[in-house]
Amino acid sequence: MARLAALRHGSKLTLTGVLKGIKIIEFAGLGPCPFVGMMLADHGAEVIRVDRPGGRFLQEEAASRSRRSIVVDMKNPDGVKLLKRLCRTADGLIEGFRPGVMERAGLGPEVLLAENPKLVFGRITGWGQFGPLSQAAGHDINYIALSGALHLVGSKDGPPIPPVNMVGDFGGGGMLLAFGMVAALLGVKMGRPGQVIDAAMTDGSALLAAMPYGLFAAGHYRDERGSNMIDGGSHYYGCYECADGRFISIGSVEARFYQVLRGFLGISDDSSFDAQQDPAAWPSLKQKLSDIFKTRSSGEWCELLEGTDACFAPVMSMNDAPQHPHNLARGTFIALGNTFQPAPAPRFLATPAGQPWLSKLGADQESIMRELRDFGE
Repeated sequence: MARLAALRHGSKLTLTGVLKGIKIIEFAGLGPCPFVGMMLADHGAEVIRVDRPGGRFLQEEAASRSRRSIVVDMKNPDGVKLLKRLCRTADGLIEGFRPGVMERAGLGPEVLLAENPKLVFGRITGWGQFGPLSQAAGHDINYIALSGALHLVGSKDGPPIPPVNMVGDFGGGGMLLAFGMVAALLGVKMGRPGQVIDAAMTDGSALLAAMPYGLFAAGHYRDERGSNMIDGGSHYYGCYECADGRFISIGSVEARFYQVLRGFLGISDDSSFDAQQDPAAWPSLKQKLSDIFKTRSSGEWCELLEGTDACFAPVMSMNDAPQHPHNLARGTFIALGNTFQPAPAPRFLATPAGQPWLSKLGADQESIMRELRDFGE
């Protein structure tokens, strides 16, 4: 079956990337599900997004890029028939509905895998497809609270601080399902059957916390946030305000890097800093470093420390990060439409990702329907 030769705003688009030749049907949703679609599309998969009539589609959103879009009413029997036909031509499907929604629509895995046994059916939810909370509403903050991940973030004397929605929705959710999809697709290529992937953000955010859980089990991590080496408890791993009100980050964990930092700051002879790994000394040493970093602007600290083994970086805003010389050199951000967006990652040297493009709601209705007729569906 010939893969995509799609018309995009009057010009022919050729997909490139390590996943070229893979076709994914994405049932439009919010947050992590479109992020999975973005990850797969960035690396060459043909992702057809099924949008609902009157659906939400933010064209400038990074997670909406590089898709073809078709508008289908899942509540209409003809729409369901069309989606079944579409799924018969696909390698994979991703959806982020509450458990049971696809089944009630007549598009559950039992139906679709019976028609296409090699289909990889990816499902992403907060609580998972089963369990006492599986039918409850929730958001990232709730899922990472249950897994213990939220408990790890924040100051010692304050409440947990939600790390935006990167840990549950995207790291423990979207990235987990993207990995699951590629793993299952590889399994099909090796002769194994298609299958269902149950990607739950509670499971994924717990997995992301594997290191602190492991350190805790070994007796090397306190179950109290803001009291450990890399959670803001130590003086040598954290963020400090500068004279201009901006912040810099220090991560001088290893002894040799810690000594480099001390040398640059002129505190090599201050014996109090010898107690690097003494938690009792951390509050006073943190105050000393705070006083030191407030003596210069962030730009001055960058001139002194950036690129050294002190383990240093300025804390960049979303406005500033795309313009940092390192990010510019690597092309970490791309201009798309009127915005900067994170570029596709990771980088594949033999089969690099193509240039992302802006999608539009329902823009591919006619071409997709024509292809289904050509495929004999």
